[in-house]
Amino acid sequence: MNSPMTMRDDDLRDLLARLGSSWRTLAAATVLAGGLALGVSYLITPTFTAKASFLPPQQQQSSASAALASLGALASLAGSGSAIKSPTDQFISLMQSATVSDRIIDQFQLMAVYDAKLRSVARQRLDDNVRMQPGKKDGLIYIEVDDHDPKRAAAIANRYIEELRRMTSSLALSEAAQRRVFFEGQLKQTRDRLTQAQQALQNSGFGAGDLKSEPKAAAEAYARLRAEQTAVEVRLRTLRSTLSDTSAEVQRARATLAALEGQIAKAEAAGSGDSRQQDGYVSKYRDFKYEEALFEIFARQFELAKSDESREGSLIQVIDPALVPDHKSKPRRAVTALGGAAAGLFAAMIFVVAAARRKASRAAT
Repeated sequence: MNSPMTMRDDDLRDLLARLGSSWRTLAAATVLAGGLALGVSYLITPTFTAKASFLPPQQQQSSASAALASLGALASLAGSGSAIKSPTDQFISLMQSATVSDRIIDQFQLMAVYDAKLRSVARQRLDDNVRMQPGKKDGLIYIEVDDHDPKRAAAIANRYIEELRRMTSSLALSEAAQRRVFFEGQLKQTRDRLTQAQQALQNSGFGAGDLKSEPKAAAEAYARLRAEQTAVEVRLRTLRSTLSDTSAEVQRARATLAALEGQIAKAEAAGSGDSRQQDGYVSKYRDFKYEEALFEIFARQFELAKSDESREGSLIQVIDPALVPDHKSKPRRAVTALGGAAAGLFAAMIFVVAAARRKASRAAT
């Protein structure tokens, strides 16, 4: 009795013998299928790929960090803001948004180009023809656009960058404008209170006891504490609008606020011994210095917000604009021909083996 291994070897030799005896058929099928695939590739409309790359904003939070650093006791919180990196994935999502897609569809009349009756179909076709990916090591964002028209492919790739610049400029402007309006209002209110405090100080008068108390240093220290307390409260409200109460930033802001409140309580307790001073020059001077320090803080924040409005939106740096491609990317005729030849050879081999088995079965019966 033959072993299974011997039987498999015999089957393999028999298969190779059958294929070898039909080499002309296999060769003809291979050449015919390869030639047919090559001919079909000439009937396919060529596709051109345009490529562009750009550097997204790398220090989007620098002004926020500077604003925090200007708040004295809040300087310790600036570290969390400066650690924020450029959200590359967010920029890609913005370019893939329906708003940007619709603008590009309208500008290049892609509804007609794609022969799409529905805008959603045109968006899907556009998404299928566009690839966006971040660089793994260089921090760049790469855009590739496929189109039958090489000029349109390059124009669409460059237009994506322009639309991203337009959108980020609008978003940055809106955010900076909101901060500017907020601090402009705070600045106006503080200026009015500062004027009132100055008038009250001028009308308070002072006596020999006020001169001996040397209130300047204590009043200025108290005013700085009060101003920093107000700044921390503003910062805490901003954090709680975007973060949960259990986040590290909110907890640090609360701890800073509690520490300032404790120092203010000690300063008020130290100055509460003389009620006459509380109602006289010392109290008025302290209120004046508080409003003055607060006015300086809000003035710096207001200037930072205005600076953001003037500079944000131009941070996208184009490294390689998309050029009109001078050769097609698809179809690849050599690859198509080789694939067709391989498919023809495989199909012919199956046909030869099947035919031989049918012949052997008929002979056996």
